[in-house]
Amino acid sequence: MAVSDHVDFATFMEGVKRRNPGQPEFVQAVQEVAQDIFDFIGDKEEYHEQQILRRIAEPDRIVSFRVCWEDDNGCIRVQRGYRVQNNNAIGPYKGGIRFHPSVTESVLKFLAFEQTFKNALTGLPMGGGKGGSNFNPKGKSVREIMRFCQSFMTELYRHIGADIDVPAGDIGVGGREIGYMFGQYKRITNQFTGVLTGKGLEYGGSMIRPEATGYGAVYFLENMLKHKGQGLEGRVAVVSGSGNVATHAAEKLVQLGAKPVTLSDSGGFIHDPDGLTQEKIDWVKVHKTHRRGRIEEYCDHFTGATFHPGKTPWNVPCDVALPCATQNELSVEDARAMIANGVVAVSEGANMPTTLEGVHAFKDARILFAPGKAANAGGVAVSGLEMSQNSERRSWKVEELQTMLRDIMDGIHNRCLEYGERDGHVDYVKGANIAGFKKVADAMLAFGVV
Repeated sequence: MAVSDHVDFATFMEGVKRRNPGQPEFVQAVQEVAQDIFDFIGDKEEYHEQQILRRIAEPDRIVSFRVCWEDDNGCIRVQRGYRVQNNNAIGPYKGGIRFHPSVTESVLKFLAFEQTFKNALTGLPMGGGKGGSNFNPKGKSVREIMRFCQSFMTELYRHIGADIDVPAGDIGVGGREIGYMFGQYKRITNQFTGVLTGKGLEYGGSMIRPEATGYGAVYFLENMLKHKGQGLEGRVAVVSGSGNVATHAAEKLVQLGAKPVTLSDSGGFIHDPDGLTQEKIDWVKVHKTHRRGRIEEYCDHFTGATFHPGKTPWNVPCDVALPCATQNELSVEDARAMIANGVVAVSEGANMPTTLEGVHAFKDARILFAPGKAANAGGVAVSGLEMSQNSERRSWKVEELQTMLRDIMDGIHNRCLEYGERDGHVDYVKGANIAGFKKVADAMLAFGVV
């Protein structure tokens, strides 16, 4: 193929939209990556000849299956389960399982696509995948959740394995759900292998796995500020979400001298002008994890805090922000409000929480902006370390894992600098996209057309 015959960005995206009708989340994820990759590959003939980007944007396989389970009233319920195995050029498929009513094939394809580049950025040998179901764990009894997880794994087990595909948790899937699924896998296969990560410490889990995503997002935020000769000390931080990622991000912010002032859930957000403390964060962890309560109840326990129903926290003035809830939670209008209020840095704790227009608004304003594939890679990085521990039949100490997590996040930051720094400014989105793409693409070139 001659250079002049190369497909341009617009034509490429037309093809993606045509092949994936009714899948806006997936198309958005591909577009966000492709606009940077097309600049990078330019006249690099080998990437064009081998159709590398198109191949990455077409999952290796998508498994869809029925999940039947019985509720506490004896009624038979039917959900749909998925596993999207996007790319295993550099290692076994790796990515979470999500249980949420919003789960669709489009959402899981976008997550698996993003995961491919995120995992490559960690430097660990992991491919990209994602799975889940439209099952809603909210309002379900423990027995109902157990029965669903067992039924889900009864089909999924035939598609995964320690050297094939290693799922983890995600929204709606925590340690409890991982335990039920691992137990069912072990029952069916009669094998005790590292087929899932995020496991309990009693049966092969890793220390600091719950903290890793939130901590990693803050480490990346700190690295961005340090590169500009600034720090986190005294910074007011806005955090969305109130689950595992958000609470541990808030925890690390407090440890590094910043002042997080918000948390949220689907009902709205709380604003605590005095700042979250470790005591308050610990209360939220117990409240959300064990009592399965709503974030608005925070205001009943801590004076000075206010609850804002049906709203997101992006209009609260802040220095730094960490969106840690879900995809597309931060719009272009939110981004403009944050810019007007003086935000200097944004680190995505969730997967693609900022809309494409919002990302462009931050980039145009030269705000330090870390995309999720870079900033929230700490979770999957420690999952990768859990895989290593399982393979070696050993456990590393907390101090060792903390050091390795910090080193991995530093390495991701440096890779983003390598491909994203120009004229004294760093485009972290571009840097992450190109660094992740290059590693996966070069492996695919080595394999030939497969």
